[in-house]
Amino acid sequence: MSHEPAVCHYTLVPWYDQAVKEKQPNLKIERVQTGVRMEKRLLKVLKALAEYHDLTLGDLLEGIVLHAFEGRAPFSRETLKRVADLKRIYGLDLGASASHRLVEE
Repeated sequence: MSHEPAVCHYTLVPWYDQAVKEKQPNLKIERVQTGVRMEKRLLKVLKALAEYHDLTLGDLLEGIVLHAFEGRAPFSRETLKRVADLKRIYGLDLGASASHRLVEE
């Protein structure tokens, strides 16, 4: 029985990784406007994180979703630390286990 440590691979969202931008060609896409409702504190954390990385909220969400679709973590350890700070600042005490239990009052 092997007791090798698990290896975690963290990658940055490609939109704010300048090296990726320089090495790969731009992809032409069509964006649409959407009216998505989201938990208030979660949105505040996402907006602050996007601002921190000089991204639009849409670009940040696209990067997160594209990574998730491939089963990859979208953030570096440094960014995860920033997220933890922002969650504390905005009082976001929700985790992944809350995702299917959220209801509006």
